[in-house]
Amino acid sequence: MASAGNGGSGGFLSEQKPSAEGRSWLPWIAAGTVVVIALFMILFTGHRNRARQEAESAVHGPDPYASNLAIGNLKMSEAENFAGGKVTYVDGEISNKGDKTVTGVNVAVTFKNDVGEPPQVIPMPLSLIRTREPYVDIEPVSAEPLKPGDTHEFRLIFDHVSPVWNQQYPGVAAIRVVTR
Repeated sequence: MASAGNGGSGGFLSEQKPSAEGRSWLPWIAAGTVVVIALFMILFTGHRNRARQEAESAVHGPDPYASNLAIGNLKMSEAENFAGGKVTYVDGEISNKGDKTVTGVNVAVTFKNDVGEPPQVIPMPLSLIRTREPYVDIEPVSAEPLKPGDTHEFRLIFDHVSPVWNQQYPGVAAIRVVTR
């Protein structure tokens, strides 16, 4: 005769499967914690490196070769992204007036407020426009270096611009230049 307490099969000493309630969630919690800490460290070190580069640019000023790069013919446009947010585009031209080939350019883009103060300065790599048809395709400067005397179109893309921006053209200045 089977007892009612063990589901009707076997006796008190029979082998039973462990229930789902008996599993330990501790290894999963520990693994999740390790992943969260690793992501935090990656983001934190990336932010520190960007802050260090910005601080170096502020202390040392722009790269000496930056004075050989002319940035102009700025145009701006906006579009809505798939998530319903606004994307701001700044297009322009960059010319190499120097005697070296440029393989990389980082710029500082300054969006000012109504009183002319810069509430937002965004350092970013400059991307050249490769094609305009059937859509605008961009590439890093290293894909088609700027030789002395060359002029290329560029595009900068911003997912977020400060809400106190005065809607005027931002300042775009080369702060770091890689040459060969």
